[in-house]
Formats: sequence, C-alpha cells, structure tokens
Amino acid sequence: MTARTQRTRLLAAGAVAASVTLVLTGCSSSKSDGGSGAPNASATVNAVKADDKLAALVPADVKSSGKLLVGADASYAPDEFKDDSGKVIGMDVDLANAIAAKLGLKADVQDSGFTAIIPGIQSNKFQLGMSSFTDNKEREQVVDMVTYFNSGSAIAVKKGNPDKVDPNDLCGKKVAVQTGTTQADEIKDTRNPDCAKNGKPGIQNDGDKFDLQTDVTNAVVSGRDQAMMADSQVVDYAIKQAGGQLEKLGSTYGVAPYGVAVAKGSKLTPAIQGAVQSLIDDGTYKQILTKWGVESGALDKSTVNGAVS
Repeated sequence: MTARTQRTRLLAAGAVAASVTLVLTGCSSSKSDGGSGAPNASATVNAVKADDKLAALVPADVKSSGKLLVGADASYAPDEFKDDSGKVIGMDVDLANAIAAKLGLKADVQDSGFTAIIPGIQSNKFQLGMSSFTDNKEREQVVDMVTYFNSGSAIAVKKGNPDKVDPNDLCGKKVAVQTGTTQADEIKDTRNPDCAKNGKPGIQNDGDKFDLQTDVTNAVVSGRDQAMMADSQVVDYAIKQAGGQLEKLGSTYGVAPYGVAVAKGSKLTPAIQGAVQSLIDDGTYKQILTKWGVESGALDKSTVNGAVS
C-alpha cells in the first residue's frame, strides 16, 4: 500500500468495461497465464512446522486462543484479494498462515477497510495487520512494523498513453489513487506542492480517491481518470489482468519495505519477527513470493521498525 486504504465503487459502462471490471476485482482465476513471474495460486508451498523456541515467545493470551487475528484489505491483488468463492487469498495471506504455523497457531485473516486495520490493532480487534503497509516513521509511532517485503510506487495509464501523461509531471492530470496510501500522500505532500512552485495546476482534487484499489484500476480502464498510482507489484498485476488495456509509465520508484503491523511494544513483536526470518531462512518465504509472481521484492533479513523515512 506504497501502502493503502478505503474506497467507492465505480460501475463501468458497457459490456466490454463490465467484463474488465470482473477481471480486475479478482473474481477471475489467479492461476498462471504461463508468463514469467505470473501468479499461480495453485502452486504448492512446503508445509510449515512449528518452531518451539519461537512459539515460546507468543504471549499466553494469544497462545491460549490458538490463533492470530489478522486484518487485511482484500482489494489489493496480488497481495490480498478474493477468489471466485469470496475467500481472501494472496501473498500476505499465505505469509500470515505461514507465520502463524511457525508459532504453533492458525491465522484468521479477516477482510477489513484499510484505514480501519491499525485502529483495529490498537483496540485488540486484530493482533496483526498484513495489508501491504509501507513501514514508515509515522506508522512506527503507533504500531511496531516487522519488515517482510520491498515495494515501490508505479504509474499506469491506458495502453498507448492517449492523454500523453508524463510520469515525471502529473500536474493538471486526473490521477486515481487509493485513499490513505503512500501514493495519495505523495500527491498531497510532494507532487502538488511542486506543481504550485512551478506555476502549474495541481493533480486534480489531490487525486481521485477510492476506497478500493480495484476501483482505482477501473477508473483508468473506463476513462474516468488518466493515470493511476499504486504499489509497483499491484500495478504490474493490474496490467496483466487488464488484457492489454493498460501500460506502465516510467520505472518503479521510492522502494521501501512493507511491515507486518503489531501493537506498539507488544511481546508478540519478537515472535513475529523471528517467524518471518525463519521463513526466509528455510525457503518457504521465497516459495510464497514466487507463487504470487512477486519474488523481486524479497528481503534477506527481517527487522523491527526499520523505516528510513
């Protein structure tokens, strides 16, 4: 999300747009299309055995419950989204299940509005937030962040870039973003102030904001907006799923780690960090990332509160 949000539904007009909407909402098969780096939701991952030393770090109340309650905003494929049956799947879901298994627990991944996840951790509704949260200094003030993945930001437009969008100059353009994301903050705090300094109109309305990332993508496909900004692997996935109707502009930028959000100062934090590192070391982590076509974001080492900005 590079981290993420809440949203509003955009209904695509016409039969073609409607069929595209079905693809982009994650209601289609997420099996590999045979291309390099393509997701394959049916790929197998080694069974994870509990690590007694890590399990001993789990607080008694969590251990007695037998599960980890995990908040995830299921609109951010391939990280977290719903399959044909409505089940929440994705990279973060598989990692949450593997982390829980390392600790002798089961993960209960619950779909939640993105902006409700961290407050949910603070109110004990969730023990973890695994929803493509970028680890930054601001978030570290209210939760602990256990790093597990690297992601940057990227921009996509309609195929052929009919609106002549320049990724380095979005001033005056209509740009779709998910509410509460790093990209939404980038428009408000960096891009639009730069537009003003250069005497140019800003990105309209500080970005066209949606509660669901799927609606961000549909806004560009339908022609409502001229560009979209999101996390790099999310843009890459949307382009694959859009059947040649979208293309990426420029390069990925602003690469930063994702973090598993845990209550600030929680005794659970070292257990989560240890579990992530153990999954990296035993190869399970790489299997999961490869399954979802996002192995380029792999980390070698998990840290606690490792934000650089």
